[in-house]
Order: sequence, then structure tokens, then C-alpha cells
Amino acid sequence: MKKSEKHKDHAEEQQKGEKVNVEIKDSAGKEKQAETHTDTHDTETEKLKLELQKYKDTLLRKMAEFDNYKKRTDSEISNYLKYASEHLLKSLLPVYDDLIRSIESVEKGETKDFDTLKLGIQSIADKFRNILVSEGLSEVEVLGKEFDVHTSEAILQIPKSDVPPHTVVEVVEKGYKLKDKVIRFAKVIVSDEPENSQS
Repeated sequence: MKKSEKHKDHAEEQQKGEKVNVEIKDSAGKEKQAETHTDTHDTETEKLKLELQKYKDTLLRKMAEFDNYKKRTDSEISNYLKYASEHLLKSLLPVYDDLIRSIESVEKGETKDFDTLKLGIQSIADKFRNILVSEGLSEVEVLGKEFDVHTSEAILQIPKSDVPPHTVVEVVEKGYKLKDKVIRFAKVIVSDEPENSQS
């Protein structure tokens, strides 16, 4: 083989070697890039996991807070219903005390005349009525008015010529409202047309 041909072959081998080295470098570079991409992906996954855990913790905390609030509210409502009449009963106790004192006074012979007893009972009744009024209770005024099924219950109808028919002529039992709600209907006697006008 000639010297020039040997030199040419050697140059080609060198070029091939350089090409192989470049390809290896390129291949290594690609692998490095793939590894970098994987690292970024893992970091994002970890961040999302941490964020998810944070939201789960917040949700659990809020659920616990709501559960405590519900228990506390249920307890407060239960106590309110249990002691709802406390205010009214405290207001009525002085009236009860006065009634007991009046009975004891009569039994001991301290109240001997009817007028004194009547005054004592009237005073207690006034105190009792004032408490009821302060709580929003009022009497349903129906006497002399046209019968109203929303406030009264007719227990009897009697013929009357001096008043229009269906007029309340007598209140047998008073009716009462608590604020704007009727809590007891008045029991009343209502007028009817006279018998001679019906025939």
C-alpha cells in the first residue's frame, strides 16, 4: 500500500472516531435533558401533593369547627327551650306570694271583713294582669261586634230583635291574643233573627 493511501485511511478512521464521539456526546446530552425533564416533573408532582394535603387539612379543620359549632348551637337551643318560661315564672312569683299571704291572713283571722279581702284580691288581680300585658297578652274585644270566626267560637244563637243578626251579645269566656296571634278563642252567644221574621 502506498503511503498516501495509508494516510487517507487513517484520516477516515479519525473522522469516524470523531463522529462516534459526537454521537455519544449528543446521546449523553439527550439523556441529560431527559433526566432534567424528569426532575422538573417530580418537583411539580411534589408541589401538587403538598397543595392537596394543605387543602385536605383545611377541609378537615373546617369540618371540625362546623361540628363544634353545631353541637354548641344545639346545646344552646336545648337550654333555651328548657328554660323558656323562666322569665315569665319569675314575674309571676310575686303574685303567687301575695295569694299565699292573703290565704294565710284569712286563716289566721287577720282579715275579718269582706271589703278588706276584696281589696286584697283586686290588688293581686291587677298585678297579675299587668304582668300578662307586659308579656304581650291582650283581650279580644268582641262584645257588641259582628261575629268573627277568626277570634270567636259561637256556643249559642238566640233570637234578638234589638241588634242585627250575627252580633255577639254575650261573652261566656274571654278570648286572648299574644301580640297578633289568637291563643284562645272567645266563647260567645250570638244574635239571630227573631222567630216571627224567619217565618
